[in-house]
Amino acid sequence: MFKFIKRIFAWWDGATLGTLLTVKRRAEFVFKDEFGNSYYEERKQTYDGRKRRWVTYKGYADASLIPPQWHGWLHHMYDERPNETPLPTQSYELEHRPNLTGTVHAYRPQGSLSRGGKRAKIASDYEAWSPDA
Repeated sequence: MFKFIKRIFAWWDGATLGTLLTVKRRAEFVFKDEFGNSYYEERKQTYDGRKRRWVTYKGYADASLIPPQWHGWLHHMYDERPNETPLPTQSYELEHRPNLTGTVHAYRPQGSLSRGGKRAKIASDYEAWSPDA
């Protein structure tokens, strides 16, 4: 019972019941990516000649969980689906990772408060003025 009520109101944790009903009625399933997100495309074209596209997140709704290729497809940057026609990757490209800010895996440079706040002194460090000096 709690899971059903959560589906109605908790938009930040997966798709709501209203979204699922809309997607089931008006759209066709396209693909499920490595993060568990499901992609859909509307069956009929809208007034501007394009089909509307959706993503339903697995778990917490965070846009950084969408890989760049699928982001481009969702926003009509290109028509080919990344699962059918993958984009060429460059040698300098890294594998997609979601935004890790606020998690235990977030980047914390030396000197940040979460690592003790101590860092080595450098030449351009500020020195406060003292009238006794």
